[in-house]
Amino acid sequence: MKKYFPLILTGFASILILSGTHSTGLGTAKAAEKDFSSKTIQIGMVVSDLRESLKFYKDVVGMVQVGRTEFDVDADFSKRSGLADSLAIHVEVLKLGAGENATSLKLMTFGERAKKQQNRFIHSHTGIQYLTIFVTALEPILARIEEHKVKLLGETPIPLGERGSFVLIQDPDGTFVELIGPMK
Repeated sequence: MKKYFPLILTGFASILILSGTHSTGLGTAKAAEKDFSSKTIQIGMVVSDLRESLKFYKDVVGMVQVGRTEFDVDADFSKRSGLADSLAIHVEVLKLGAGENATSLKLMTFGERAKKQQNRFIHSHTGIQYLTIFVTALEPILARIEEHKVKLLGETPIPLGERGSFVLIQDPDGTFVELIGPMK
């Protein structure tokens, strides 16, 4: 039998800790669904240059800052919570549009303490390596990609049939960003 223990840290993503035996039964999944107050995950991402990452996700990808756009975590809370070793944290929040169910990307930096990963492929490192963003039209995003001189990876855009096309780029720290949708 699985047991789910949600741990919510104020201002950070909900983390699900799973213990027990592996089960693929649909009944278990439905039972766990009621444990969540939101069906949206908020993603926290440590970046090496906050200004460059904000520029990339706002000006190239098209994310926006709405509502609570930033917050700070003091050094005492960062230590007591286990988030950081007594380091204060400044967080800038970007969203995929307005509304409480819009995905939030929380960008934070620790100056030179966080090093860029050299991600040539998604299997280069463990952890979250890419974000998938479904868009209504790729053409305006491709224009922004070109305007900001962001390199398209592989042979993208690649047609996906009914789902539109697939575009792959990387953010300033090497995180892959997949953009999927119709060209127009």
